Amino acid sequence: MSLIDALRDPPRPDAAGMPRQEYLRASPPMFGSPLVDRLTRVPVWVVPLIYVPAVLAAFASAVGDLRVWTLVWLAGGYAVWTLTEYWLHRIVFHFEAEQGIGQRVHWIIHGVHHDHPNDPKRLVMPPAASIPLALIFVAGFHLMLPGSQAWALVAGFLGGYLGYDMMHYYVHHRRPTGPVGRKLRELHMRHHFQDETRGFGVSAPWWDVVFGTSTRAPGD
Repeated sequence: MSLIDALRDPPRPDAAGMPRQEYLRASPPMFGSPLVDRLTRVPVWVVPLIYVPAVLAAFASAVGDLRVWTLVWLAGGYAVWTLTEYWLHRIVFHFEAEQGIGQRVHWIIHGVHHDHPNDPKRLVMPPAASIPLALIFVAGFHLMLPGSQAWALVAGFLGGYLGYDMMHYYVHHRRPTGPVGRKLRELHMRHHFQDETRGFGVSAPWWDVVFGTSTRAPGD
């Protein structure tokens, strides 16, 4: 089955050879090929396995001796990530075509998560998507800035992404006990189950306040 055929014609739940018991607790296959579909299902530990070393390597490349400006660029990279998280979620993930391939692409990118929000293997971004996107930003930072500053920006950006993916998994599969964790979970659950046109900042909900998309309590 070609990619275009797969986008036009979603495979049946049993098309990927998934055992029925596994299927009942997971989201449906995205593709008819078991191998391709397996690449869309990512255990949460894969993300820190890839990105913790990447963040440490970028930070090590940024510092000869630790300078205040290194920390400033590090914080700047994190700020760039939080804006990327917000706008990627709002503009790309929630761009919903009404029919055809566009509708299918939306479901693959994000719709499946809203239809099956507790599938543990479809809560973090697959490395096949996150690594190319990360490399685009790394290249862009290096085109704009000298090496050490660019690497500090990369470390902050990738650290922000790592925190986002871990936080996203955490609020879906754990019940936070601290006030910050409870608030982040409440806001994200409102996005899922109350109004998906609001609350796009998962790890950085302050951008919803800035851009006027904060979730509202029932009755507001």
